[in-house]
Amino acid sequence: MNVPNLLTLLRLLLIPCYVWSFYATASPHKIVALCVLLFAGLTDVLDGYIARTYKLETYTGQLLDPLADKLMMVAVLFTLIASGRVPWLVAGLLVLRDVLMILGAAFFYFQGKRAVPKANVWGKVTTCFYYLAICSSILAWPTIQSGEMVLWFTVGLSYVTTIRYVLSMEIIAVRRRVY
Repeated sequence: MNVPNLLTLLRLLLIPCYVWSFYATASPHKIVALCVLLFAGLTDVLDGYIARTYKLETYTGQLLDPLADKLMMVAVLFTLIASGRVPWLVAGLLVLRDVLMILGAAFFYFQGKRAVPKANVWGKVTTCFYYLAICSSILAWPTIQSGEMVLWFTVGLSYVTTIRYVLSMEIIAVRRRVY
């Protein structure tokens, strides 16, 4: 257990905090929930930076970090759907993309291989737009519809980013084959 993994575990613990703060606030402007989400995003940035900078990358971290990201995304989308701020189709398309990515990684894993996407600016831009859309939707600012429009743009951008990742992905063999 190291600092990046502890930050990832903290992010997992922030998921129920986010959900509670979203529903505990009567105001349509869910500022506390947004602060929890942004803090979780900060821990994500920090754990990745610390792990890479100080060579503290672990197999546990490689598994838990994306899991924490996906679970937080599902929690956020669930609250936004349940509150009528985001349509099911938008959320469904985002979740579908992630499910396909997970299934693809699992396919290679069970073949004894590992798919290694190369990070690029598209992923960072997509993440920025995702957070912008979520912030706008959570705060209902300037309107609920504005967050939805940015989220639709983000859905399209996320699929373009995924295609770019897949095309630049390196498939490497790992030491043992898993059955």
